[in-house]
Amino acid sequence: MSEQNRLIDDPRAMRALAHPARVTILRRLQIDGPATATECARAAAVSPSACSYHLRMLAKYGFVAEAPGRGDARERVWQARQRGWMLAEPDEITPELAEAKNALAGTVVAEMADEVMRYLAGSPRESREWRQAAVFNHMTLRVNADELAELGRRVTEVLEPYLSRNRPGEAAPPDARVVQAVVHLYPRPAAGRAPAGRQDAPKGGRRG
Repeated sequence: MSEQNRLIDDPRAMRALAHPARVTILRRLQIDGPATATECARAAAVSPSACSYHLRMLAKYGFVAEAPGRGDARERVWQARQRGWMLAEPDEITPELAEAKNALAGTVVAEMADEVMRYLAGSPRESREWRQAAVFNHMTLRVNADELAELGRRVTEVLEPYLSRNRPGEAAPPDARVVQAVVHLYPRPAAGRAPAGRQDAPKGGRRG
């Protein structure tokens, strides 16, 4: 796996990734390492045949590639090509790029919301220690664009040493778990204004 993040600036690649199962499959490979279609299918709650199709689409646009085998020639193993990705933010944005970005961002945000709700549903089964350690903050700030950019850099700098891609399991405490950190810093939309380029849910529905 390559160490770098991928900056996605191609609308075709954005649309290819803008599917709940593909986002989940790619994250599974980035966090847990190489896996077969069957293993990825369990993570994404799809059939192995559907997962194989999604993996081929991810490979077509450079997100995944075949990994060295495990000794069984019949077993096809896949790996992520990058440890992470981010959307490009060019000076000028075309309607095609805006639509593709919104589709991908909408898929990711929906996945985040789904994961939060699954955590909340299962939180009574978590230990008191983990329940009290979890943080859900919703804060409204008053900043200019330069300050907002600086806040983003500072938050990223704090989290960077703990990122799973930078901290393999053997380097973390024995009781460490994978934790999702979601940071949104964006200008608050004017009251009553409909989101620009608002779309229905991405085609294909939820996972599975």
